[in-house]
Amino acid sequence: MRNARIHPRTLGYLGRALSLELSAVQQYMTQASLAEAWELPDAARRFREETVEEMHHAQRIIQRMLADGVAPNASQLRPAGVARSLPELLRQDMDLELEIVGLYADAVQFCRRIGDGDHGDFFAGLLEEERHHAQEMEAWLASLGVPSNSTGAERAYF
Repeated sequence: MRNARIHPRTLGYLGRALSLELSAVQQYMTQASLAEAWELPDAARRFREETVEEMHHAQRIIQRMLADGVAPNASQLRPAGVARSLPELLRQDMDLELEIVGLYADAVQFCRRIGDGDHGDFFAGLLEEERHHAQEMEAWLASLGVPSNSTGAERAYF
C-alpha cells in the first residue's frame, strides 16, 4: 500500500473518475447493442472497442485505489445514453468524454498544487488518453458530416 494519508479531495477525484469510467463502459456497451440492432456493424464494433478501453481505465483506477489502501467505490453511475441516430449517440459520447477530460484536468492541477506528484502523474496519464479519445470521437462525428458542437472551452482541453 502506498500511503494511507491521501488528501480527501484526491480520493474524491478517484471515486468520481471510477464512476465516470464505469458510466462510459455502460454507455458504450449499450450503444454497441443499439448499433447492432440498427445493422451498423462497424459502429457496433467501434463501440465495443470503446467499452474495452474504458474498462481498462476503470481497472487502473481500481488498482490505484487498492494500492492506496482504499476500497473502490463508484457511487454514481449515469444512465446509458440512448438516441435515435448514430450522430446523436456520438454527441452524447462527446459530452461524457469532455466531462471525463475536465475531471482529469482538474485532478492533475489539484494534485500538482498540493505536491502529490504521484497521483498527479497518474491522472495526467489518464487525461492524455481521454484527450486522444475525445479527439477520435470528434473525428468520427466529422466523418459522418456532423459537427461535434464542441465549444471553445471544451476544446481548450485539447
